[in-house]
Amino acid sequence: MDPKNVSAVTEFQLLGFQNLLEWQFLLFTIFLFVYLLTITGNLSIIMVVCQDPQLRSPMFMFLTHLSFLEVWYTSTIVPFLLANLRSWGHAISFSACMTQLYFFVFFGATECFLLASMGYDRYLAICHPLHYSFLMSPDTCSTLLTVSWLTGVGTGFLPSLLISKLDFCGPNQINHFFCDLPPLIQLSCSSVYVTEMSIFILSISVLCICFLLTLVSYVFIVCSILRIPSASGRMKTFSTCGSHLAVVTIYYGTMISMYVRPDAHLSPEINKVISVFYTVVTPLLNPVIYSLRNKDFREAVRKLMRRKCGIWGVRVAGSFY
Repeated sequence: MDPKNVSAVTEFQLLGFQNLLEWQFLLFTIFLFVYLLTITGNLSIIMVVCQDPQLRSPMFMFLTHLSFLEVWYTSTIVPFLLANLRSWGHAISFSACMTQLYFFVFFGATECFLLASMGYDRYLAICHPLHYSFLMSPDTCSTLLTVSWLTGVGTGFLPSLLISKLDFCGPNQINHFFCDLPPLIQLSCSSVYVTEMSIFILSISVLCICFLLTLVSYVFIVCSILRIPSASGRMKTFSTCGSHLAVVTIYYGTMISMYVRPDAHLSPEINKVISVFYTVVTPLLNPVIYSLRNKDFREAVRKLMRRKCGIWGVRVAGSFY
């Protein structure tokens, strides 16, 4: 396109769920409830782990970082979704859109690396219990966490940089509830082949490799579980690992279906439904699956509640004297 005929877009309009106008209030209520539940659940995990000295194992260190990430990950997307449901056609500036895109990719990629690290941690704990403390030492745990965050920081730069270099000359309506890669690429009036292929290769590198590493860890875990002589022990371990694998599959499956499919565009409405799973649903499921099903964590919650209730009871009793 002739540069002289390009009129730069300074802001975008997020259309959100414009085809469900009669359901806007109900959707707003549901998403707000899920968002508050997600924030409360993940912050509660961080608080419990930090206050209980017995929850200092690598597993809970990974869980704390995952909860911290989920708070920011869902907060990058859901407030814009809620604003859009309250005022149709929510406007977002070009710079704010690129910022949201960067943090979305950054947190999403970091979660992939954290889930792969957590799968490896569970593999060592179940398949090599006698050598676990040596293989997953505090230094190893810190290294995996640092690499996960730093790699996520670097991963976020390429897509946001490539998208920001594209020409947008109208229309400026993004048929989505946040600044996602596919609808932004579709809005561009410049050549997008290099951008699409670069993002496709990056998506394969991050999503597929992390998913395969996580899957391999759980395959070894399942093989180890099958060797447990006790049927009740097998069922209990299967129940926990099966829940973990279900959440991982939902997250990776929806992500891969969105970003690892060159030249295959789904309808905008299907894209929105898929996006809800990895931006709204999995941040809520993670604290439930990884913490509330854990016996040590439930015991720590009970001890904290007893301690808090005891302090509150002493204060109430003291107020009568």
